[in-house]
Amino acid sequence: MYVSEWENGKRTISDRYAEILRRLLGVTDAELKGSTDVVAMPVADGYDELLSRIDSASSVSESMVKAFNDQTELLRTMDRQLGASGLVDQMTGHLARLEDALNFAVLPGARRPVALALAGASTLAAWQAIDTGAVERAWRHYELAKRAARDAEAPMYLAHAMAEQAYVLCEAGRPALGVELVRDAQRTLGRGGSPRLRAWLYAAEAEMCAHVPGMADDCRRALDASMASIPPGSEDRDPDMLSIFLNGAHLTRWRGNVLALLGDDDAVTSLYDALAVADPTFVRAQAGLHADLAHAHLARAEYDDANTHLRQARLLASRTGSVRQRRRVEMLSARL
Repeated sequence: MYVSEWENGKRTISDRYAEILRRLLGVTDAELKGSTDVVAMPVADGYDELLSRIDSASSVSESMVKAFNDQTELLRTMDRQLGASGLVDQMTGHLARLEDALNFAVLPGARRPVALALAGASTLAAWQAIDTGAVERAWRHYELAKRAARDAEAPMYLAHAMAEQAYVLCEAGRPALGVELVRDAQRTLGRGGSPRLRAWLYAAEAEMCAHVPGMADDCRRALDASMASIPPGSEDRDPDMLSIFLNGAHLTRWRGNVLALLGDDDAVTSLYDALAVADPTFVRAQAGLHADLAHAHLARAEYDDANTHLRQARLLASRTGSVRQRRRVEMLSARL
């Protein structure tokens, strides 16, 4: 009854129910209540209030920036294990605090570390928004991440935000435009950046190309470039780019995903190799891996195997509340 009255405008959503629904649906308060109003900044009470904010921002210490980054890392860990839908309030508040610190920081020495922290947090928030199906919010977060990366003079963070933003275009049915955006990200990075990031960018390019008819050769060339760029060893974090999780095992799984999109028989071998070494803490990634295996088996008309992996993918996607993975599972289920 309440849901019906909320939808028909006969009853407003109370703060109590709004908090529950935000966590359940992975939406912001404005998205939940259908508000298009822009939240205004508090009106400063003359110059004293403005200067007070500027002084507070300029005194943000290294320990405070570390606290911001530690909070981002905690949210990242919770996201990959529990899913994004229950983190919308925490993520919204975290970004608001970072933006506030940046908005009132005056000199570059104070702005750059906060801007860098904001760039990393915004790309995480954007990927979470993609996962919950809030694509417009994702787009806005990526725009924020790019502005912050430029303010921080951090081309690695800028390239990463640009390339991840291509996934919004791909999800919206414009993969060819996504290819161009990833390639522009590669040009932005130039010859700089870490080998791990370059491998990630090539893999993202390959995935975009796999969605575009007639770009199979470009896709394979990008895959080869990615495999050639990835550093050896099991380490998956880049000390200069903490947003990136990528090593040979992760890239094997990504390669299998791309080959499955191409309908290549080698996809199954790559995906089972990746499944054997998959990190169990990456719950949403495991959901994607089982969906990839279902896709690969469907391409080979191996319907029993496909159904087995679809059941597992559905279970894990439901566990993390991933709208994106659930949508994919339903699309693959329709082919059985």
